[in-house]
This record gives sequence, C-alpha cells and structure tokens, in this order.
Amino acid sequence: MQVDDLKFDERGLIPAVVQQYDTGEVLMVAWMNAESLRLTQKTGTTWFWSRSRQELWNKGATSGNMQQVKEIYADCDADTLLVKVDSPGPACHTGARSCFFRTLSN
Repeated sequence: MQVDDLKFDERGLIPAVVQQYDTGEVLMVAWMNAESLRLTQKTGTTWFWSRSRQELWNKGATSGNMQQVKEIYADCDADTLLVKVDSPGPACHTGARSCFFRTLSN
C-alpha cells in the first residue's frame, strides 16, 4: 500500500495510533498528513501534524525521546494508521509513559 492509497479526511489528516512494538502498549494517538507520513518513512522517526499549532513536529525532538519506527500498518478501510515504534521514554506530554493512564468510571 502507498501513501496515495490512504483515505485522509477533509483536512488532509489521518489518525495514527502509536504502539510500543515489543509490548503492544498503546502510547498515543496523533494526526498525520501525507507530508508527515512521508517524513516518518524517510527518517525512521515519527512525524505528526499539530492541529493546534498548524505545523509538523518530530516526536521527541526536543525531549530526546524520539520514537524509532519499526512498522506502519493501515487498517482495512485505509483510514487509520498503526505505527509500531521503539519509544525510549515518555510518549505523553505530561511525562507519563503512555497518554492512556486515566480510567473512566461507570
């Protein structure tokens, strides 16, 4: 599958679920556009599109916790990505290992 085969939304974005490759731990969800996906493939580190800042960002570039990409999958509808990475440190901007640390109550 190629980047051009993916189904980006009306803003040109596609959600990317980021998972630790060896444990299966879900680390974060972010948005990619075609350019950030191509940069991810080219550099081997994760690049995303910041909807709030309206700019590309290389995950971990400032903190040193850069995610090394192992594999990228598209789902059956080609509208969501699964990015398997080796993440050396926290993936969450709060400093937590994963962005998914809050449990919802019934």
